[in-house]
Amino acid sequence: MSVAGYAGASDTGRKRRHNEDSYVVAPPLFAVADGMGGAQAGEIASKLAAAALEDTDPGAMSGPERVTMLIQEANRRVHERANADPSTSGMGTTMTVALVEGTSVTFGHVGDSRAYRYRNGTIEQITEDHSLVNELLKSGKLSPEEADTHPQRSVITRAVGTDPDVDVDSFTIEAEEGDVFLICSDGLTDMVRDADILDVLDRFHEDLDRATKSLVSAANRGGGEDNITVVAFAISDASDADATERMPAVDEADDTMENVRLPAVDTMVVPPEEVEHVFVEPGSPEAVAVARRDPISPAARVRLVLMMLLLLAIAAVLLVWGLLR
Repeated sequence: MSVAGYAGASDTGRKRRHNEDSYVVAPPLFAVADGMGGAQAGEIASKLAAAALEDTDPGAMSGPERVTMLIQEANRRVHERANADPSTSGMGTTMTVALVEGTSVTFGHVGDSRAYRYRNGTIEQITEDHSLVNELLKSGKLSPEEADTHPQRSVITRAVGTDPDVDVDSFTIEAEEGDVFLICSDGLTDMVRDADILDVLDRFHEDLDRATKSLVSAANRGGGEDNITVVAFAISDASDADATERMPAVDEADDTMENVRLPAVDTMVVPPEEVEHVFVEPGSPEAVAVARRDPISPAARVRLVLMMLLLLAIAAVLLVWGLLR
C-alpha cells in the first residue's frame, strides 16, 4: 500500500481573528493540531507541535511507538515554552497524527480533533473525542442530540502541552485500496454533520484538493465559528502511486466578512476526574462561563482597569467641584 494522493486546507473561519490551527502534510506522516490559549498562544502551541513532528528523528521506531514518541516530544516542547514564557502560560493543543506504513495506518490522538475513514460509500469516526461532552455522553448523562448542541462542546479533557506528560491514544488499523482518511479540527465537525462530510467525500474522494476546500467552505457556510482545518489522504495498492502534493487551500472566507469577525473564546482543558464539577445544565449562563476562557488579553485588561480609574477620578473631581460651588 502507498499514499495515492493528499491535500490540506486551513481557514480562519468567520468569527476568529487568528488561525490557531496547524497541520502537517509530509507523507507518510499527516497531522492536525488545534491550539488553545490566551491571545495568540494557541497558534504558538500548534506550530510548535507540528514542527516537532517534522523535525524529530524517530530512529528505528514505527507504528504506535513512533507516533506516541512524536506526540510526547511535541508535548515536551509546548510545555517547556509555556513555562518559560509567561505570555503563553497554560497554552496547549489538540493533536491527531496518522502514519502510513505498509498495509496499515497508525494513529496517535490527544484532544477532540478527529480522524475519519471513508470506505465504499460509508464514513466512520476512528478516534474518540477526549472531551467533556463525550464523557457525559458515555456515562448516559447526555443524549446524542443534546451533545450536538451542548454549550460545553469545546471543553476537552486532554491536551498536548498543558502538563509535563500526556496520555496518547495510539492504535493501528488495516487499510484497503481506495480508503480515504480525513483528519480535521473541531471547527469542521462542530459546523458540518458527519452525513454532510460523507456527501462531500462521496462526490470528491478522487479529487482530495476539491474535497478539503469544499469541507472548509461548508463549515464557513454553517457559521464558521472556529478555525477550520482539514487534511485528507487516499490509499492505493499500487507501489508507484502518483502522490502529488496539493497546495494548501487559500482562505475561502468572503473578504467582506473581515469587518465582522469577532474574537472567539478558546478551548478549555478539564481533567476527566473533574468532569462532575463543571457539569451544569445546557444553556445556562454558568455553562458558558465554565466552558469558555476569558478572551480579554492581559494588556487589554490593564487598559480597561486604567480607564475605569480615570473615570472614577473624573467623577470625584466633578463631585468636589459641585460641592464647592
